[in-house]
Amino acid sequence: MLALKKKREAEKKAAEEAAKAEASSGGTTPGVASPPGLSLFGVGGIKNKTKKGEQTGTKKTPGEIRIQKDIGELDGGKVATVTFPKVNDLSNFNVVIKPDSGYWKGATYKFVFVVPPHYPHSPPKVDCTTKIYHPNIDLQGKVCLNILREDWRPVMDINSVIYGLIYLFYEPNADDPLNHEAADLFRKDIKSFERLVNRTLRGGTLDGVSFERLVK
Repeated sequence: MLALKKKREAEKKAAEEAAKAEASSGGTTPGVASPPGLSLFGVGGIKNKTKKGEQTGTKKTPGEIRIQKDIGELDGGKVATVTFPKVNDLSNFNVVIKPDSGYWKGATYKFVFVVPPHYPHSPPKVDCTTKIYHPNIDLQGKVCLNILREDWRPVMDINSVIYGLIYLFYEPNADDPLNHEAADLFRKDIKSFERLVNRTLRGGTLDGVSFERLVK
C-alpha cells in the first residue's frame, strides 16, 4: 500500500511539473485556442515570413531593377525632359521633346512611354500624343523608329529611344515612313513639305485635320 501511495504521489508531482513547464515555455493558455491561420509572431513588430523564410512584400522584377537603373542615367539635355505622372511607377512616364533646330524647331511634342514587364528583352511602347505632320509619326501618334521594332536589343536602354526620337526631328527617314504622304512630299518637294509643316505648327488645317498651334 505504501509503495502504491508513493507511486501515485510521484505521478501527480510529475504531472504538476509538466504543466508548469508547458506554461513557462510560451505555450497557449489551456482552454484558449489561437484562431486558425493566425500566427502569434505576426503581431508586435515581428515581420511575417513566407514558407521559404523570406520577408513578405513586393519584390522587384529584373525588368523593374533595369528600369530604375536606366531612369537614373537619363540625359536628354535641354531638348528632352522626362516626367513621371505617378512617382512610384517607373514603367509609365512622359518625355517632352522641344527641337532646337530643324523643321519643327521651337515646337513641343509629348511622348508617352510604357515599359513592358519583360523589358529589356522587349522595347518600350511609345506614342506621340501631340499631333504632328512627320514622315515617321502618323496622325494617330504611332512612331516608326527601328529600335522600337526589329533593331531593338536588350543592351539598349531608355536613353537610346529618347535619342532616337530626337534624331527623327533632325533627320526624318522618308525610306521607312508611317505617314506615306508626308514621306513622298519630303522626298520629291522639300520646300512644299516645309511649307506644310509650318502651316501645321501654326495651328492650321491639313486635309481636314486640325493641328494645335505650337509656335508663334
